[in-house]
Amino acid sequence: GSFQKMSEGGRRGGRGRGRGRGRGGRGGRGEPQKEQWVPVTKLGRLVKETKIKKLEEIYLYSLPVKEFQIIDEFLPGPAKLKDEVMSIMPVQKQTSAGQRTRFKAFVVVGDNDGHVGLGMKCSKEVATAIRAAIGLAKLSVVPIRRGYWGNKIGAPHTVPGKVNGKCGSVTIRLTPAPRGTGLVAAPVPKKLLQFAGIDDCYTSSRGATRTLGNFVKATFAALKETYAFLTPDLWPQTQFMKDPYQEHSDFFLIHGKNYKN
Repeated sequence: GSFQKMSEGGRRGGRGRGRGRGRGGRGGRGEPQKEQWVPVTKLGRLVKETKIKKLEEIYLYSLPVKEFQIIDEFLPGPAKLKDEVMSIMPVQKQTSAGQRTRFKAFVVVGDNDGHVGLGMKCSKEVATAIRAAIGLAKLSVVPIRRGYWGNKIGAPHTVPGKVNGKCGSVTIRLTPAPRGTGLVAAPVPKKLLQFAGIDDCYTSSRGATRTLGNFVKATFAALKETYAFLTPDLWPQTQFMKDPYQEHSDFFLIHGKNYKN
């Protein structure tokens, strides 16, 4: 009798009552608490204390961005910065016991107004890969230069000149197009160009463009090239001011290492 009771208890999980029932539990049913960001880099501190007003100040001095929250401060959430998962592909490693499959996610983020980033991440789970790729894409956000096809009327709408990008065997060339042309591009670069805020552009590509990872990387490289190319209107000498670290050195002296919000 007692043995039978024990086996029934074991089968039904007799003593394990307690946590399985109900959806509330210890976490409570309220909204998840948004964690307070405590910056760990100098740049992060300056951004948190609104000492740096614009993202362009960071780009002007080529300061490395190591925390994605910095980008979130300037281009907050879904309103400004949109993200799109370009592809999720399984990748495998051969082990003695068979294969180990992981998922590689490619994510593009952009504000449709001159800022775009690309991130990729490999992880055991799809959700983890996507989340990490979004963070990496934010860290890689770069400014995109836009220009005109002909007369300089209205806002810039296309790429400032012909630019090339290459990754693996994939080469892509972006060519300025007249207003109203739209984006003459394959679906992959089209999405990237939209996020960059380019309205009109001709593209030509070469190589194995079905390798989506390389295709999207090549397009991103071409877009980065827009500011790397020195056009005659950028010939005048730039008058550099002090960089943010020097300008706000007093702030670092006061707060020092024991910076807590």
